[in-house]
Amino acid sequence: MNDKVLHIPVLLDEVINALSLTKNEIYVDATFGLGGYTKAILSNQNCKVVAIDRDPNAKAHADVLKRSYADRFYFKKGKFSELGTFLKELKIYKVAGVVFDLGVSSPQLDTQDRGFSFKLDGPLDMRMSSEGPTAEEFLNEVEEVTLANIIYELGDEVYSRRIAKNIIHQRSINKIKTTGQLADIVRNAIPKKKSKIDLATKTFQAIRIYLNDEIKELEEGLIAAEKVLLPEGRLVVVSFHSIEDKIVKNFFHKCLRNNSFSRHLPERPKENPSFEILTKKPILPSAKEICINKRSRSAKLRIAKRTHFSSIFGEIA
Repeated sequence: MNDKVLHIPVLLDEVINALSLTKNEIYVDATFGLGGYTKAILSNQNCKVVAIDRDPNAKAHADVLKRSYADRFYFKKGKFSELGTFLKELKIYKVAGVVFDLGVSSPQLDTQDRGFSFKLDGPLDMRMSSEGPTAEEFLNEVEEVTLANIIYELGDEVYSRRIAKNIIHQRSINKIKTTGQLADIVRNAIPKKKSKIDLATKTFQAIRIYLNDEIKELEEGLIAAEKVLLPEGRLVVVSFHSIEDKIVKNFFHKCLRNNSFSRHLPERPKENPSFEILTKKPILPSAKEICINKRSRSAKLRIAKRTHFSSIFGEIA
């Protein structure tokens, strides 16, 4: 993959339009990565950006951007669930927009030593922050039932029990140390069939989500964003698999204060909703974008606008 593709974030134009950028306002790029969204925001409007990323490698890209936008750009290494705390440290209490680009970045996937990809044989790591247990340590200690549940719940993998059984069996013969080993073990546990994705995809996804506590992190990050957004402020989220998208969708509807939300039931009047949902259905990448960047094919963009009503989660402590 060439550098041009690496440096073009998914649904870039759609994200910038969704943020409805305003002069002198402050925006949060909660998943900085290579800084594509941040750079686009800063170059499109005379505003400020606070960027966050827990990947230690992101700081190098932030340092480059800082040289061009010294007075308008701030970077913080850490989890986006703590964005409220980071903003308070900068004496910022409200912002005009927050954008999340979920999942794994291209550099993480394309760096062999990070252990995220089954296409590159490397050490089993999968840690976004390079802290905590590695995938190798986890897989060589976890119990079979626990592993099967993780693969099923976080990977939506119907063959989770067979995969877990094979992993436990193979580790009793040889310690599982590489992504190549794990991918082969998973593939050999699944009946051979035609599939649009590699048979190891869902298992790798599940283990990565579990190790990085991504579900809890996303839920807490969305709550933190709701608390810091100004009235009319935009919450913009790009997700890449159904678990993430469902969490975002459910969060938006929870903020409507509409407890009876269901397509099978009549909608009840909303009482002081903290968000107005701007995307009844998610925005998807165009065929042209998918052709240029195949990793965009599963992306879904959801947008909500903060109302003047108070946060349903309370204010930042």
